[in-house]
Amino acid sequence: MSDSKLTDLEAVALIAELAEEIRKHDIAYHQKDAPVISDAEYDALRRRYEGLLKLYPHLVPHDNNPEVLVGAPAANSFAKVKHKIPMLSLSNAFNAEDLEEFSKRLRTFLQLEENDAIAFVAEPKIDGLSCSLRYEEGVLVSASTRGDGNTGENITENARTIKSVPAELHKNNSFKIPSVLEVRGEIYIEKADFLSMNETRKHNGEQPFANPRNAAAGSVRQLDITVTASRPLKFFAYTLGEAEGIELSSQEELRAALVSYGFEINEPSRLCSSEKELIEYYNYIGDIRYNLPFDIDGVVYKANDFALQRRLGFVSRSPRWAIAYKFAPEQAITKINDIIIQVGRTGALTPVADLEPVNIGGVIVKRATLHNESEIIRKDIRIGDIVHVQRAGDVIPQVVSVDKGKRKSKGKKFVFPDVCPVCGSPAVRREGIVVRRCSGGFSCPAQAVERIRYFTGRKAFNIEGLGDSTAKELWEAGILKSPADIFRLKEHKEELLKRDGWGKKSVENLLDAIDTARTVSLERFIFSLGIPQVGTATALLLAKHYVSYGAFEKAVNSILEDTKHKDIEESAAFKELCSVDQIGVAIAKDIIEFYSQKHNVRIIEELLSLVDVKEYQNTKSDIDSVITGKTIVFTGTLSSMGRNEAKSIAQSLGAVVASSVSSKTDFLIAGEDAGSKAQKAKELGVAVLTDEEWQKIVNGVF
Repeated sequence: MSDSKLTDLEAVALIAELAEEIRKHDIAYHQKDAPVISDAEYDALRRRYEGLLKLYPHLVPHDNNPEVLVGAPAANSFAKVKHKIPMLSLSNAFNAEDLEEFSKRLRTFLQLEENDAIAFVAEPKIDGLSCSLRYEEGVLVSASTRGDGNTGENITENARTIKSVPAELHKNNSFKIPSVLEVRGEIYIEKADFLSMNETRKHNGEQPFANPRNAAAGSVRQLDITVTASRPLKFFAYTLGEAEGIELSSQEELRAALVSYGFEINEPSRLCSSEKELIEYYNYIGDIRYNLPFDIDGVVYKANDFALQRRLGFVSRSPRWAIAYKFAPEQAITKINDIIIQVGRTGALTPVADLEPVNIGGVIVKRATLHNESEIIRKDIRIGDIVHVQRAGDVIPQVVSVDKGKRKSKGKKFVFPDVCPVCGSPAVRREGIVVRRCSGGFSCPAQAVERIRYFTGRKAFNIEGLGDSTAKELWEAGILKSPADIFRLKEHKEELLKRDGWGKKSVENLLDAIDTARTVSLERFIFSLGIPQVGTATALLLAKHYVSYGAFEKAVNSILEDTKHKDIEESAAFKELCSVDQIGVAIAKDIIEFYSQKHNVRIIEELLSLVDVKEYQNTKSDIDSVITGKTIVFTGTLSSMGRNEAKSIAQSLGAVVASSVSSKTDFLIAGEDAGSKAQKAKELGVAVLTDEEWQKIVNGVF
């Protein structure tokens, strides 16, 4: 079935499935430096995901959304570094039409005429490890990886061993030394050095690296810095993070400043002033890419004027003023030896093709996701088929098509199992849903262990010592059957002490960590439950709205009671839940569906008797403006700027931008033809600001 013909239920399930798969590969790539699929396949996953969001904009998830999340959490091996200015990713273009659409979006956002040119600096897109170098009074004081965009790993001593990372900024007459300068760029290994290094590793009986990017990332993350120092690492600089004491007006000027301070920059670059020039540069780099000394996977375009960059701002995980145009994915032909079914935390059965190993662009590909049952039927994929496999980037491969002309016989169609391959419970596919799920719940090892791991994870109860292997061991021993059992582990202390590999200290540390975790914030508690589509951001929105778990539970129970007598969407409590900023009908229905399951309610009741869930506490923002922490709604036409730009500015000033007026709205910004929202604001006593008053806020007059 075509993605455009899915029902909303099918689309929600597929969006959630793709999001989970993308996040899994983000962690493999960014945190573990061990991608299991190619870049091309990864990009194909993202393209399909982005396509679904465009087809079904009302179903966009607000948690575990790859469009919002960046990179992966920092690894535990290194100390954490909080980025004062987030290190974001870039949105991608995959063809000339995508690039043209990007240019049009900027023009619309800035309300420019068609003949008003936007100049872009075009650069090769280096395939390495993102790094931020912090200089104070010209001296290198710290270095960190991107991590999840907000928190990275401290790799200062490792970075000091890289010859192209200046220990001190070069002094010159062109640019003065700033008091603070965060220089961001890419750590990489040149192709010739990579080949030489792998030859040495083979000679020494060591496993060769898969590609230069993995080699660079693995080299930087060495706990022994002498190993890092022995590797041929280099650094390209291309942007800034925090900067104090320096005034720059353009990307071109920034590049000149970086060179003057002693950094290498990615060349060859070009200033482009039209869409034609953007395409010409892309084709030029494509022609010479294999002659460049380093690996690239596309080109990057950035609006040259910093004033325009500030106006354009950011969306989710990326700057609005920049885009990466990726090279076309590489393909190969191979054979499907088997189709394996994997079972995830939510019970979803995911088919994976076990391939005859094939080299695609320097990466040996052994497996490719087949997404779901419907995809196998749509592409008519069978075991033994000769298939075209595509790398979409350097991460996850996908089966593009079957070469049916090489099918030796009719072949046997793959029959998707109707029982879970792990626990044998029925695997049910509800009407309108593309995903088949195991009905075993916590009785299924694949789900139970994953759900316990999810519950104890960093963003939930954050219990140190209860990792994958420990959770699996205790589940198999019958000690942990549900999350509530975690808080009863003290009753099993003597049994734990008798287990192999469990010393007195490790047992005490685990029990202490569990006791510490008994007090949890409301947003973490809601997130820990594993409600479909409710990740960290949505849990936080719910916590902000309801403040206490009791109020949230009361609202849910009210909706469940209402549905006994009328349609759910007629429930006042359901309408209130849907009115929470960014929640919407689809997420609200998933929440109610979760609470309609008696076993979920039973586990929550057990948990509440064992833990203390604190009311939501609003934290003070670093941003200080008259609208910081306020909820704002825009209506009508603003004469001073477009609606999207206004929303972006409001968010940058610390406000929450909502789509509808409610009793929780602080300000309504009303332009021309304000309509019903202005009337509702008047009825609720919400302060209404004119376009002129909004401009005063933007300019800092208020």
